[in-house]
Amino acid sequence: MADTEILLESGTNEIEIMQFTVYGELYGINVAKVREIMMADHVKPVPHSHEAVEGIFKPRDILLTVIDLPKYLTGRESEKKTRDLFIITNFNKTHIAFRVHSVVGISRISWKDIQKPDKTITYGEEGVATGIAQCDDKLVTILDFEKIVVDIAPETGIQMSEINALGNRNRRESRIILAEDSILLTRMIKEALIKAGYDNIVAFNNGQEAWDYLESIREDEDFDQKVSLIITDIEMPKMDGHRLTKLVKEDSIMKKTPLIIFSSLINTEMMIKGKQLGADEQLSKPEIGHLVEVMDTLLERKGI
Repeated sequence: MADTEILLESGTNEIEIMQFTVYGELYGINVAKVREIMMADHVKPVPHSHEAVEGIFKPRDILLTVIDLPKYLTGRESEKKTRDLFIITNFNKTHIAFRVHSVVGISRISWKDIQKPDKTITYGEEGVATGIAQCDDKLVTILDFEKIVVDIAPETGIQMSEINALGNRNRRESRIILAEDSILLTRMIKEALIKAGYDNIVAFNNGQEAWDYLESIREDEDFDQKVSLIITDIEMPKMDGHRLTKLVKEDSIMKKTPLIIFSSLINTEMMIKGKQLGADEQLSKPEIGHLVEVMDTLLERKGI
């Protein structure tokens, strides 16, 4: 794909959702996370693994962990059928297979058409549904696959040990704008950054809220003090991180503000998209220690 074609696909605030079913219920996953779809195959069990981990298999060159999504979602043993499918995913620099019952198709919609589940749906700090999308005449529950993996293997999430490894650090007054829709990740990122010396963090639930705030202070003489650096996720309801990046970097006042895309979706294609849109850096979750080091560098380069 040519760079110009990739640019046309960037910053449009749209998402392609692959719809699939588990026990007849309709769920969705961002197509950007999907590597391929395969017929379910024999899986080798792994002793003492999480109850939702079905085992491992090696279809070609990569050894894959298989997560039994029906069991994870319902808590009951699922009947393995010959028509089941494996959705092979790639995010957080990891390949994982998820068993599902069928794949329905792909819909392209705007992030504005994705609603964040309210507290009657989510459980605890955050549920497994990251959004509810209207695809044609059907409601599709978009699952938080990163949270599913962290629930099963906590060591794959943000690790405070990475911040501890940075040693003693000075406190900074730099004001950090964070756009992240996950309640859990927002809390974990803020805790890590505060521990690393960044006390002044203003968090927003999505790109639209962050952009509204940036626009509201755009004309302020002390804009640089109110916004030292921006960190944004990519996948967010209402406005995604690519659209936010495009708007910031096309603005005559905001464009000099360092902007970091911090997302589980960072791969070669996404790196090209982010670079075309003007992102200063792009980092893969959950590399929180690397994020702090990059923040240090960008702010020092800016003289803060």
